[in-house]
Amino acid sequence: MASLHHHPLPYSEAKPNNSIVPEIHHDETITTTTTTTSAVAHMEEASRKSNGEEKSNPICLTWKDLWVNASMGKRGTKAILQGLTGYAKPGQLLAIMGPSGCGKSTLLDTLAGRLGSNTRQTGEILVNGHKQSLAYGSTAYVTQDDSLITSLTVREAVYYSAQLQLPDSMSKAEKKERAEFTIREMGLQDAINTRIGGWGCKGISGGQKRRVSICIEILTRPRLLFLDEPTSGLDSAASYYVMKRIKSLDHKDGIQRTVIASIHQPSAEVFQFFDNLCLLSAGKTVYFGPASAAIQFFASNGFPCPALQNPSDHLLKTINKDFDQEMEVGLAGTSGGALPAEAAIGILVNAYKASEINEQVETEVTAISKMEIRSVEKKRGHASFLRQCIVLTKRSFVNMSRDLGYYWLRLAIYIALAISLATIFYHLDTSYASIKDRGSLLAFVSTFITFMSIGGFPSFVEDMKVFERERLNGHYGVTAFVIGNTLSAIPFVLIVSFIPGAIAYYLPGLQSRYDHFLYFICVLFSCLMLVESLMMIVASVVPNYLMGIITGSGIQGIMILVAGFFKLPSTIPKPFWRYPLHYIAFHTYAFQGLFKNEYQGLKFHGGSSHKYITGEEIMRDTWQTDMSYSKWVDLAILVGMIGVYRVMFLVIIKITEKVKPIVGSFKLRSPKQTIYVVENPNATPLHVELV
Repeated sequence: MASLHHHPLPYSEAKPNNSIVPEIHHDETITTTTTTTSAVAHMEEASRKSNGEEKSNPICLTWKDLWVNASMGKRGTKAILQGLTGYAKPGQLLAIMGPSGCGKSTLLDTLAGRLGSNTRQTGEILVNGHKQSLAYGSTAYVTQDDSLITSLTVREAVYYSAQLQLPDSMSKAEKKERAEFTIREMGLQDAINTRIGGWGCKGISGGQKRRVSICIEILTRPRLLFLDEPTSGLDSAASYYVMKRIKSLDHKDGIQRTVIASIHQPSAEVFQFFDNLCLLSAGKTVYFGPASAAIQFFASNGFPCPALQNPSDHLLKTINKDFDQEMEVGLAGTSGGALPAEAAIGILVNAYKASEINEQVETEVTAISKMEIRSVEKKRGHASFLRQCIVLTKRSFVNMSRDLGYYWLRLAIYIALAISLATIFYHLDTSYASIKDRGSLLAFVSTFITFMSIGGFPSFVEDMKVFERERLNGHYGVTAFVIGNTLSAIPFVLIVSFIPGAIAYYLPGLQSRYDHFLYFICVLFSCLMLVESLMMIVASVVPNYLMGIITGSGIQGIMILVAGFFKLPSTIPKPFWRYPLHYIAFHTYAFQGLFKNEYQGLKFHGGSSHKYITGEEIMRDTWQTDMSYSKWVDLAILVGMIGVYRVMFLVIIKITEKVKPIVGSFKLRSPKQTIYVVENPNATPLHVELV
């Protein structure tokens, strides 16, 4: 039986090279650009050959009898996808459509190897006729949410990503040219120096942000491209230009790319870009075949598309049963016929199963599976670990310097608090009353001032979203991210520690020797770094920024209570609160270090007894400070805890990657069918060779 063939579009998307072509871009002014695609494409081809990319083969993806079940807890499991069969071929765009909750994103995640731990898939997925993993660089996944660093310009965002993804065998000039060529591919040359924008900073439009996300993922020239609702949240004009650029990628870089996209509700113009259409309803296949034949299939089964109506609107309205009580679907050819949506869906599903189109799809899947296509290469070039650390440090430093909420706003608040402390505790003497005042001042600095570091948590959560997207796509590993984030934060934390610290130290009249001041700054710096490290751990467990702030505040509150200031160490209940929590809280060592730094060497008036009290006696009797070791040991413990907290963040991410799939497999183990799972290292960094 003949296989399905590509139906040509009614108009050509190709433009004559080296010609002046007027283009109208959404949210942009009308500009006239000179197209130089041929010259740039020639350079790109030479670059690909020099890096061995000419050996890559197109990717054919097939799936047969694909089921996905999700755990519903005590209620058992629910079938999200039910027996789907289909294929995606090079040079074609496969659109997955259906009403909300039909399984579009689940199918896309299944094919890309991104299913969550609470789901289980059965069936067969083959890549070029083989059961194999998808190599890094051969596939890319563009998520529905545009997780981008808003403080970067379009050029910076794409160029930094190019340095992270492209191999070290490429020079900086070649990587820069690849980034700029990709930007021109997606029509972003007019916004190349514009910041992406976000809270407090106006930037590029929504359609342009979506194209930037696509730019970042196609830098490696992937042969298989997944897009999760690339037009979601965009108006019809922005959706058209985004899909037009995606459709025309093959014409510009010469790569026979397989594109699979889930689409929510395309316009009539966007619908014409689709080569094949997979129409789902409640996890079942309503139609799979050429997009241009979908309307005819519906009409032949009694659901013709009304004149002047968007074809996609008609298809989705027919198979949407969410509003079944309010809307019925008419059945043509019957007298006054009206049919509930659920019944209409049943008719279409059964009609598709018995149709010649379904037989052609199964024949095509079998034929592709038997084709002699070389398997996808197992490994492609990647930036070295050292290069990733350097690039991530630079990018994070630029972001922190431009994002007001990261450190600059905190610096202003810290200065205000330091001035308040300095004026309230101004000119401390050596009287008996100053003993308590000095302790209160030092305790406030090491607790409540460091407590304010939680204010930078929302900015860090935004960084975590970018990290999660790039980690899932295999751009770099967790270790490189931790190193880059730590090194880039050090200069800013030093500034935040030094300026307010100097105000809060010298104006009240604490010990004036420079070594005492430097120790004070070192302890304050360590406490700030510890709070940031603690919030990194919280972010890895509680990604919601509001819940994260509450959780982090609660943890710090408990640590402050048992640190030995509000309740002396000897009076803290021993079970749990003193052993081990008192010794786990970093505030304990901050208090003791600052007390030793301040009280040692001082003498205070003894009040009514007219005797002098030494600082050592105050630490031993009043604050119950452990005098068996020096203040430098306390500082060393604080510095060591910074490393421990950062390593804990790394370990939690690693454990989460390994444990979730294991837990999910136990929850949803089913002996009914043989399981062929195609894991995607590009989507699951557990399989990517990154440190």
